[in-house]
Amino acid sequence: MLELDLQLATEAPAPSEEQFRQWCTLALRQRTADSELTIRLVDEPEGRELNHTWRQKDYATNVLSFPADVPDELLDIPLLGDLVICVEVVEREAKDQGKELEAHWAHLVIHGCLHLLGYDHIDDEEAEEMEALERTLLAELGHRDPYADDEN
Repeated sequence: MLELDLQLATEAPAPSEEQFRQWCTLALRQRTADSELTIRLVDEPEGRELNHTWRQKDYATNVLSFPADVPDELLDIPLLGDLVICVEVVEREAKDQGKELEAHWAHLVIHGCLHLLGYDHIDDEEAEEMEALERTLLAELGHRDPYADDEN
């Protein structure tokens, strides 16, 4: 079971809680345990501040993933962590990249959830594994390959 805490720290329009729940459930289905996570939707100033504080990057990014730092003796609790998504960046990227807005939202939520599960894209091998899973999950939703244009 998924326990989702959706926090709206912006006035900008965003997908419904039902959509977020669908995307998270899909991304987390390989996890057999219950899952608890927070998704916080923010404006650019908060997104920029968090990206600067945690990644030393002075701009708002699309999604930040904060996996729960759970002590070993408590590893059986369902807390996965937090996702922070900057709504304006998501909208701008979708427009600039010619992507369907809902598909871009789905991709970023799935991408963030996979980070909470321990997937990464630091080296090529890890990136290929993570991107392949993202492609598969998005195809199940009827969305095209989000990396198709990157390969040209």
